[in-house]
Formats: sequence, C-alpha cells, structure tokens
Amino acid sequence: MNTPKEIIHQYGIKPRKRLGQSFLLDKNIIQKIAAAADISEDDLVLEIGSGIGVLTEEIAAKARRLIAVELDEKLSELLKDKLARHNNVEINNTDILKFNFCSLSDEYETKIKVVGNVPYNISSPLIFYLLSYRHVISDFTLMLQKEVVERLVAMPDNKSYGVPSVILQMFAEVEKVLDVPATCFYPRPKVESAVIKGAFREKPLVVLADEDFFIKLVKAAFAQRRKTLLNNLKRTALMANVPEEKIREALEEARIDGRRRGETLSVVEFGHLANILKIHKAHS
Repeated sequence: MNTPKEIIHQYGIKPRKRLGQSFLLDKNIIQKIAAAADISEDDLVLEIGSGIGVLTEEIAAKARRLIAVELDEKLSELLKDKLARHNNVEINNTDILKFNFCSLSDEYETKIKVVGNVPYNISSPLIFYLLSYRHVISDFTLMLQKEVVERLVAMPDNKSYGVPSVILQMFAEVEKVLDVPATCFYPRPKVESAVIKGAFREKPLVVLADEDFFIKLVKAAFAQRRKTLLNNLKRTALMANVPEEKIREALEEARIDGRRRGETLSVVEFGHLANILKIHKAHS
C-alpha cells in the first residue's frame, strides 16, 4: 500500500487552501482513528473529507457500507480510482453541510457512524449540523482543531467550557481520544488537532420542554461571561417582558444562585433551569 506522500505525488495533488485541505500523513495516527471509530462488518459509515483515501481504505476493510463524502472534485476522482476494488464504497462529491443523513439512514434501515478529518473552517457548523440529524446518527469520531475539541469536551469552571460544550453534551457523550501534532500533516497547519469520539444519547440528559428555548438560554448565559447569570438573563431578549422577580423565582426553584456565572452551571442545571424558566415565561 502506498504511503500518503506517495499518493499525493502519484496523483499530483496540490492542497487547496480555500477548502482548508491538509492531509494526514502519519499512518499510525490514521490507524488509531480507525480503531477509535470501532467499526464492525454490520456498520454503515459516512466519512467526511475522504481526501486521498488513506483512512477511507482502513474503514472500507471493516464496514458493511462506506459513503465517502469529498467536496473536491479532483480528489473524488482520485478516490474512485484508488478505491475501485472495494465494492462496499460509494464516493459522493458533495458538501457535507448539505448532505441528507435521513435519506441514507432510511435507505439502509440503520443508524450511521460518522468518521472524518474535518476542515477547520467548518468545525463548529458541522457539529451543529450533525446534532440536527442525531436521531439517525449513532456516533461520530472526528479530527478537529484541538481548541474546538477542548471546548466540546470541557467541564464547568473551565475557560474552554461554553455554549458548544453545554449543547453537545446535553445530547451526546463525548471524550477526547488523542492529540494530533501539526507535524503529522501536509501542508503543516498553524494549529494542533485532536480526535473527539461522541455517541448521541437516546434521550437528552434532561428531558427538555423546548429544545430551542434551552439553546437560547445557554447562549444568553454566556453572552457576557464575566456577568452573573441573573444579569445576563435580565438583559436577554429571551426573557423580554418577564419581570426580574419571576426570573429570581425560577432560579430559586432550580436551586441556582443567580450570582453564579454561566460557566459554573452543569449541563443538567441548564436543562432544569430552561424547563422552569419556560413555565415562568408562559405565566408572565
């Protein structure tokens, strides 16, 4: 099997900066990502950003069916050539942020495992896009910018803990699997990378009365990180026309001190507070 460098040279690949292309060269890391994804012969796998197909081949050897999604047309042609011997692989030249996961899940009558080396410029949009399809995705193993991974897995009272941490952890169990140094890529990126593994929960940590309200509450709580939770809630449009006393009552009912900052609340506390505030708002 050719090394990643040999494949790049063989096909005359020139990384496209506009697409955030940076190819993983370290075969050891590639194998670790494939192992972390824990793929079996029954699995339907979707790979994001298949690139030159090195991780793709590792997955194809294990999966029932692999949908390789690659935005770059030239790389899609490379993949078709390189993976022609694998009859369980389908190359899809499209934008992952427009991909219909429901149709794929319906076609194969199973949930999807998602694996990929994600371009840094779509990291956050992609996480929320996957969240919107969580009922048809079983789990994900993704390489992202290290800073993004640290945000997603962060716990309360940590400077990395914020809106993405709370929202993702409400709906998924997540962990950082490994760090990937910039020296493992060509061209070498200016930032470090890391691999995150996540599994979507059958039910959120807290049964939410209104998921959209919960998300807006979390964003409001972190709107100005240095301000107290009460001050942020008083200023948000979410609680417009709700008297301050009602907000105080809701906080007391949730057993949360309004003098705390949003970054100190657990995911469960945010869930309970959202449900209680929703009721108080309805009765204002």
